Amino acid sequence: MKTIAQQLSIKDFPFIIKDKNGKQTYFENSDGYWVKREYDSKGKVIYCEDSEGYCYKFEYDSNGKEIYSEDSDGFWSKYEYDSNGNQTYYEDSDGYIIDNRPKNTFTIKEIADKLGVAVESLRIKE
Repeated sequence: MKTIAQQLSIKDFPFIIKDKNGKQTYFENSDGYWVKREYDSKGKVIYCEDSEGYCYKFEYDSNGKEIYSEDSDGFWSKYEYDSNGNQTYYEDSDGYIIDNRPKNTFTIKEIADKLGVAVESLRIKE
C-alpha cells in the first residue's frame, strides 16, 4: 500500500499535513515512515498510529487532564485528579498504583452522630 506522499508523488521531506488549527495530523519522512494523529475539540491528541503498526489513544476530563491512555501493546494507564487539578490516583495494566486520594476519616463523635447513637454505645470489633 502506498503512503500519502507516494500517492501524491511528493519528493520534498518531511511531508506534513496540518488541520485548520495548525495541529500536525500527518507526518511522513523520506523512507516511508509515517505518523497520523487525531485531536479532540480542545486540541489534545486522542489517537495516534504509525506505519509500524503502533497506536495509542487518550481520554481527557473536562479540564483537559489525561484520565486514560492505552496502546496497541495492551498497556493502559488511568488517572484521577482533585478539584485543584492535582493527580491523586494512578493505576496501570502492570499493576502499579499510586493512591494519594484523601481517605475518609471520622472521629468517634462524628460516627455516633451519623448513626444517631450515643458515643458510649459504640464498640470496635476486630
